[in-house]
Amino acid sequence: MSEIAISLKNVSKCYKRYAHPVDRLKEILLPGKIRADEFWALRDINLEVPKGQTIGIVGRNGSGKSTLLQIIAGTLTPTTGEVKVKGRVSALLELGSGFNPEFTGRQNVFFNGRLLGLEQKEIEAKFDDITAFADIGDFIDQPVKTYSSGMFIRLAFAVAISVEPDILMVDEALAVGDEAFQRKCFARIHSVQERGGTVLFVSHAATSVIELCSSAVLIDQGDLILSGNPKLVVSSYHKLIYAPTDKVETLRQELLSMDHQDLENKSLNYSKDAETKLSLPLRKQALYDPHMVPKSTISYVLCGVEIKQPYITTLEGKKVNLLVRRKDYIYTYSIKFDQTSYKVRFAMLIKTVSGLEIGGAMSHTTQNAIECVEQGSILQVQFRFRCFLQPGVYFFNAGVHGLKDEAEVYLHRIIDAAMFRVQAENDVLETLIIDFQTEAFVSKVNSKSITPSNNQHSKLVV
Repeated sequence: MSEIAISLKNVSKCYKRYAHPVDRLKEILLPGKIRADEFWALRDINLEVPKGQTIGIVGRNGSGKSTLLQIIAGTLTPTTGEVKVKGRVSALLELGSGFNPEFTGRQNVFFNGRLLGLEQKEIEAKFDDITAFADIGDFIDQPVKTYSSGMFIRLAFAVAISVEPDILMVDEALAVGDEAFQRKCFARIHSVQERGGTVLFVSHAATSVIELCSSAVLIDQGDLILSGNPKLVVSSYHKLIYAPTDKVETLRQELLSMDHQDLENKSLNYSKDAETKLSLPLRKQALYDPHMVPKSTISYVLCGVEIKQPYITTLEGKKVNLLVRRKDYIYTYSIKFDQTSYKVRFAMLIKTVSGLEIGGAMSHTTQNAIECVEQGSILQVQFRFRCFLQPGVYFFNAGVHGLKDEAEVYLHRIIDAAMFRVQAENDVLETLIIDFQTEAFVSKVNSKSITPSNNQHSKLVV
């Protein structure tokens, strides 16, 4: 049994909202009458996080994500329930939390280091590393109220990560930094993972959650809606946030009543299936396997449009899903319009088994979108692509964009609409996901002789 780093049992948080400030005093002096409206930010949250796991937390704005992290960090007390946290916690929650704007960066480093449990000598020993990571130069001796948001978050993250926490919590803070700083932060988060630390990661960036996290939870209106495989949770989250307003509550109830274990098993089944079938007999032609059907398909709520029959063919029109590298194929689906739609565009996206988004395309730009598609129309869209993917299993999304209330939305979208496998080959030198058609050139730099390789992908230049 894995050691539990964080345990929450029936945790709820209620805030009281008073119409007038004096009502708070009246309620204290006259306790028999409640003069406030109750707002439950969290309701009966039950969650166990094993030591060493990275948990992604997703949800709409105001869903209770930050409240949950603050309760785990100990900066908020739950109204009801029990919270157990084992290990040193370092939290990067809200921009500005824990820093005194009147203090200099240097003073805040020492002040926050002590709050996080470091001794003065430990902070002094780590100070150069902290300032090097933050990379704010002479601003370290300026009041933090003069910092830009990017400088502020760089210093805050540098301090938070310097304590080598058992549990690290990050709440959307990395969205403030530039790409180079984000990459540096993710590298440091990976180091926490590698030494067995536990990470709670709140983000709206689906790709980051899928790539970084071992599992995920979806919170909405204070309820824990769904937990499990990050790809499954993120897909369900997207279905919820892109749903029409009048359909959201129905979707919430569907997610709450779903058999989550069955969904998790389906998600795991296709992952295991993908792994066990990678070493197929070598083929030099594309083929079709009728049993290769995604078990993880999620369809968004229809907005007068419906996507039908997604499939892949060769250029000659032969239906396939076992592809050969470096060959051209066509991804096709049909769209039925049950209502007249405006500014219509079509989309495709390719993802890995884990849900990592690799790349996609649109049929039109926003400037040249199809002005109007009449009710009753049936269109077909085809995306021609060259398979520059390494052997493995991949999934296609399909989507239709259009205007609703003057804003571009998904008129329909299907997650994991189709799946395909890139067949294994012998003597493949390329690694990871993308085949960049790389050639290696090796040349002599001294007079000693070498025996050249016969491999066609690499060359000896003499």
